[in-house]
Amino acid sequence: MGEAVYRATNVLGRGVLRLLGVRTEWSGLEHLPEVGPVILAANHVGFPDFVVVEQAAVERGRYVRFLCRHDIWDAPLVGRAMDRMRHVPVDRDAPAGAYVAARRLLAGGEAVGIFPEAGVSQSFTVRSLMRGAASLARETGAPVVPVAVWGTQRIWTAGRRPDPTRGRRVDLRFGRPMTIGPGDDLTGWTERLGAALTEQLEALQRLPHHRPEPGETAPWYPAHLGGDAPTRAAAAHLDSVPRSAVSPTWGPCAPERRSDASPPSPAGW
Repeated sequence: MGEAVYRATNVLGRGVLRLLGVRTEWSGLEHLPEVGPVILAANHVGFPDFVVVEQAAVERGRYVRFLCRHDIWDAPLVGRAMDRMRHVPVDRDAPAGAYVAARRLLAGGEAVGIFPEAGVSQSFTVRSLMRGAASLARETGAPVVPVAVWGTQRIWTAGRRPDPTRGRRVDLRFGRPMTIGPGDDLTGWTERLGAALTEQLEALQRLPHHRPEPGETAPWYPAHLGGDAPTRAAAAHLDSVPRSAVSPTWGPCAPERRSDASPPSPAGW
């Protein structure tokens, strides 16, 4: 029954994208294993990111179990559907339950989707990352596939109303699987993940069809590439980032890691 709900939800999501004339393209999908446990670690620029990542993953026969904000379950019908699709609610104040649920899914050979930025980046750069993906991968041995998403921010993103303009283009890039050894450092590995996501994301942002027209005001495009979005520093007060997150050593003007940063929680989130 759960997969039937998932298939129906996918059909509905794809139908909405078709109504909006959204064209979704992806590359590197062969890096997503067709069977076995895997963690998809994606950047987060817009609220439809879940839809487009799953739209691509289903082409490999994978139904991704996403870790999502727990308040999505507050709507009864939505909450029941999320349960049927085996998505996992994450409460930042008590993350251990979500970690255990994700670990159980991986033990069962599932694909688990994580947005390690723990929220939408309003600078459209890869912001601070949580260590959850690294911790799960180290404990379970599951590979991590970094996924870059770009274009959804023009449909609906944080701090803006949905934009129904037709004909948007969304691109995804699936990177080579990353693994972490039993003795590897979670913070150092998370920094490598941040660098991989940044490289993939900027490759998409630089595609000609995503670049602003000359003279165009582009609040949907990152400042360091010539757009008018807030810089990473300017967006810092807009982004709600847990203190345990790993500060960027990747991307434009990466600041030094805070010396007073809190240690990771037991669950690594």
